[in-house]
Amino acid sequence: MRNTLYPGNRGVSPALAVELTVALALLAGCGSTLPPRPGPPAPSALPNPSTDLRAPALPAPSSSPDRDGPEANPPPDLVRVPDAEPRLDPIRQGGPNKPYAVFGQSYVPITFDAPFRQRGGASWYGRKFQGKPTASGELYNMYAMTAAHPTLPIPSYARVRNPANGREVLVRINDRGPFHSTRIVDLSYTAALKLGVLHGVSTVELERITLDDIRTGAWRREGALPPVTAPVATDGPMAVAAVPMTVVNALPPVPPERPPELAPESPPESPPESLPESRPAIQPPPTEPAQGVATAPIARAFTLPARGFWVQLGAFRQRIGAEDFQKRVEAELHELGPLLGLFGDTGLFRLQAGPYPSREEARSVAERLRAALQLVPVIVERR
Repeated sequence: MRNTLYPGNRGVSPALAVELTVALALLAGCGSTLPPRPGPPAPSALPNPSTDLRAPALPAPSSSPDRDGPEANPPPDLVRVPDAEPRLDPIRQGGPNKPYAVFGQSYVPITFDAPFRQRGGASWYGRKFQGKPTASGELYNMYAMTAAHPTLPIPSYARVRNPANGREVLVRINDRGPFHSTRIVDLSYTAALKLGVLHGVSTVELERITLDDIRTGAWRREGALPPVTAPVATDGPMAVAAVPMTVVNALPPVPPERPPELAPESPPESPPESLPESRPAIQPPPTEPAQGVATAPIARAFTLPARGFWVQLGAFRQRIGAEDFQKRVEAELHELGPLLGLFGDTGLFRLQAGPYPSREEARSVAERLRAALQLVPVIVERR
């Protein structure tokens, strides 16, 4: 039988040929009566929630481990994650703010307090970098309100706006990137979600929130504080500022019968707090200002002190004396420079650092100042 059916055997009997013809006819008939197999049901139309801020459309997670993207099951209600809350973080000298080069391109980070605006492409980074160290040393959290920028200070804060839909967010700059000629910022997953830019590179407008904006509250657009045009009267007791004894042109101790005013001052239950002196202060002979600090930015005068705890370094009758001392402080304590403010009232110029959110934090700074500059700071609370 095997030889009979083998295609190479030409000797086939007539009876067998008839049987094969009948069998093939039966098979053909059966095949023609089989009904077509039903295909998969058509998918139902799903609503596109991309126009609803409460339920933005999410891109599908990538199956490739080498490609970035969202996680398979991101947390719910990410649009309700609050924006970053700007605070007076000192600008770090060195570290992530040192000049650097990537792909042959050199970058010089900003290390001073100045306005900065930019328009360009925004991208975002997700699970591929989740939990990995950022340039600041913090671990990347794709569900926090953070961003990466090539040159803005680390840390600092920025307002990012999507002109296509009018949405804007506040983010904390804690990483470097993107290193692409058409992109200006890399957003966290949540920041991109809230802006509505998850589906690709989108044009955004970026504006830095300066330390002066944070001091005065001007970053809160609906509640910006007006500038001070005259000293503000207060019913509380007047505070006598400690006078640094190691600087040129410092004031002698203010006589008790002429206590200087701070504008505005603390209420009676929160008098200024002076640290105990560890040793008597000795006034040295006049010296020249330190070399190399002539170009240091001068503290702003006649600005409105924000609420919180301030550390007063000294009070001066001459503005030049306050500015000279400010230069010395900036030369010896770089990280304190952006927090310094020069406030003028009642004929005095007061050099203060702050504000700090708690008395404990202000006391910690005051202790460092006392040890580094050999002076007795005063802590003042403004409400």
